[in-house]
Amino acid sequence: MRNADEHVLIPTLKRQLVDRQIDRREFLRYAALLGMSVPVADAFVRKVTGQSLVAPAAAQSLPKGGTLRLGMRCQDLKSPHTYSWIESANTARQVLDYLAVTGVDNVTRPGLLEKWEASPDLKTWTLRLRRNVKWHNGRQFTADDVVWNLKRVLDPKTGSSTVGLMKGFLLEEFETGDKDDKGNAKKSVRLWDANAIQKVDAYTVRLNGKTAQLAVPEQLFHYPLLIMDPAENGEFKVGSNGTGAFTLVESEVGRRNVLKARKEPYWGGGPYLDELQFIDLGDDPAAAVAALAGKQVDGLYAADIVQLDALQKIPHVQMYQVATAYTATARVQPVKPFDDKRVRQALRYAIDSNTILQIAHKGLGQAGEHHHVSPVHPEYAKLPAFPRDVAKAKRLLAEAGYPGGIDVEIACKPSPPWELIAVQAMVEQWKEAGIRVKMNVMPSTQYWEVWTKTPFGFTTWAHRPLGVMSLALAYRTGVPWNESKYSNPEFDRLLTLAEGTIDVVARREIMGQLERILQDDGPIVQPVWRAVFTFHDKRVQGFKAHPALYIFAHQLAIST
Repeated sequence: MRNADEHVLIPTLKRQLVDRQIDRREFLRYAALLGMSVPVADAFVRKVTGQSLVAPAAAQSLPKGGTLRLGMRCQDLKSPHTYSWIESANTARQVLDYLAVTGVDNVTRPGLLEKWEASPDLKTWTLRLRRNVKWHNGRQFTADDVVWNLKRVLDPKTGSSTVGLMKGFLLEEFETGDKDDKGNAKKSVRLWDANAIQKVDAYTVRLNGKTAQLAVPEQLFHYPLLIMDPAENGEFKVGSNGTGAFTLVESEVGRRNVLKARKEPYWGGGPYLDELQFIDLGDDPAAAVAALAGKQVDGLYAADIVQLDALQKIPHVQMYQVATAYTATARVQPVKPFDDKRVRQALRYAIDSNTILQIAHKGLGQAGEHHHVSPVHPEYAKLPAFPRDVAKAKRLLAEAGYPGGIDVEIACKPSPPWELIAVQAMVEQWKEAGIRVKMNVMPSTQYWEVWTKTPFGFTTWAHRPLGVMSLALAYRTGVPWNESKYSNPEFDRLLTLAEGTIDVVARREIMGQLERILQDDGPIVQPVWRAVFTFHDKRVQGFKAHPALYIFAHQLAIST
């Protein structure tokens, strides 16, 4: 029997858990998305399986005071809604908050929201705000702030990648009346309905979608969707207003960012630190090792495989590791010779993902399957192994009109170092199939200026808790982060269908179709899934490795 306040789809999840069609973690994640509190969902898991997934909350007895220094790239922070880097968000996250927060366990809980409610058809989501949140300047946080931020990130003029996540749900395409260089009608997107983002009252916002969408709470934690003060018009700088636990007091690109804890109590608990510093240690992996060994920093945002042996020998540090959907893809745009899908297929058949994983990441992680849905994603569908077949790669090139092979250039960056090693290994394997690839190694900052423009590039993609989120950001037609310019109407249709399907068996079947489309037609070679790890001084307390490498400084402390 269903509880009166329970979403109508919860009984389906309960039955699937009892029938072992889904595991405990999948139940907890989906039940939380549908508005079931995590303690209540975990109690049902415990009743059915005899095991709990949620550790009891420990009393916080962390030391107060002190400065924590973390090694991390310090980038331009000006425009949070258009961030393309986790590092930028890790700084701004200490000042600005999110409506929801996906934790280290991949379960999404309320942030600035107190709770959310989904309609039975998953098309309407009611977001209820916390009433105890104030901006740093003392103004009450209200629904007007949420409406402004959501409308801004979904305005194509802003250029936010959030458009990719919510396009199927809240946006519609339309012809602008202009034409491109080839005479084709230019298209843009807009809210599909005037009430798509609706203010209900001072503390309630309703999202009225055109299609079902399961992952709205997870989308609200997309790292550029930081909630900003509308009065600052989307610009973030030293002294910016926020609802977070810290204030930005110093910011210098390529050098350091400094944040000071606010004296007023933070609605989310903490902070324990007096000050947080992010220190840019550059692209040289040895510099980061030396800084941690010499106690110039207290921890690293992330460590790389080439640093692992040296870092493990430092006596005063501790390693943290987590399985993730972190990856990087060698992706192409639809220009010659990559406009022929047989050439794209040849790129995939010419490499051995298992070998690349061993060479580039010492086997820490899993081999990629060329479809950007990870085994850690709950809707992952296992496909037959994708074997290396050099003869087939050569045959495909010949059929595409390149019997002598092809000569191309790939853009890549030196940091993190494993990426360069992976590209070098792929270049050697491609060579055997007649795919001659010249490497253009750019400084990291330069690569991120052109990552969506270069015809052939190797790009890092961060962890996302759901596979549909990765696919929506990277491969949906016309969205800002579709760096390959990939466009496949059937792929788009199936993706929107998957986003609104909660039945796990049906959802996996759709995801299997999406994965097969990318393996056959797609623009990527995806060699690895990474296990990510980092190191912190043993004096650092409260740290837990997040699969997306997010840092929550209000939870951290340092002993003197």
